[in-house]
Amino acid sequence: MTTENQEEIVVETIGQVAVVTYNRGGRRNALSLKAIKELTRIAESFQDNADVSCVILTGTKSEFSAGVDLKDPERWTVDHLSLDELRILSSWGPRMCKAWEEIPQITIAAIEGLIIGGGVALAVSCDWRVAARSSYFLVPEAQIGIPLGWQTIPRLNTLVGGSRAKQIILLGDKVDSQTALDWGLADWVVDDGEARNTALALAEKLGRTTGVIVKMTKKAVNAHNHALNHLSSHMDLDQLLMCSQGNEARATRAQFQK
Repeated sequence: MTTENQEEIVVETIGQVAVVTYNRGGRRNALSLKAIKELTRIAESFQDNADVSCVILTGTKSEFSAGVDLKDPERWTVDHLSLDELRILSSWGPRMCKAWEEIPQITIAAIEGLIIGGGVALAVSCDWRVAARSSYFLVPEAQIGIPLGWQTIPRLNTLVGGSRAKQIILLGDKVDSQTALDWGLADWVVDDGEARNTALALAEKLGRTTGVIVKMTKKAVNAHNHALNHLSSHMDLDQLLMCSQGNEARATRAQFQK
């Protein structure tokens, strides 16, 4: 086993399986801009790695991720930036998700505890999701005055269908693990504390299939499922940027930043 440690993010290689663990050590494992950039770099590093057959992404024992950190000064101290600079800054979230979606190996999100907003966006960019029994999914963006971004809507729609995607996004209700399984948002529900172990067992089983066949199959399935994704979400970065400067979103950020 080898380990690469980048402060909050640890990459372990167990045989042919890479385990990427995001552990911020607080803040409900929210995603800072620094972490988003590093998770993007890590995802891109697997493109040319023939030694890895599967990539597992996980958080802490109680939180996968609470999404974007609303107290991150690097992300939200933006009044001095030009519109073009704001677009570049806002592009990091969708770039991260795209990088994880485009990893050629099968990716598995191992989810314990809460998974909120940008955490959900990241998890649905993976191929499979293993959820602990007490975990829950929550997409609160609409309730705080911004649309769900990071090109997540078409990915979510593919998994759960249009009606349920609208329910998840617009009602802002918690989706428990069993409902997530029934709807297709989760692929397995396991005992608490077992998400990572289950993902490792799946990765081991997957390793019995020739790696190139796995990659070819993933590429073909994704080409079909994602054919219209960019068409239906190509403006969501600008929509998110516009709404994030609205009164509702500014008031929510101010509340969190107190």
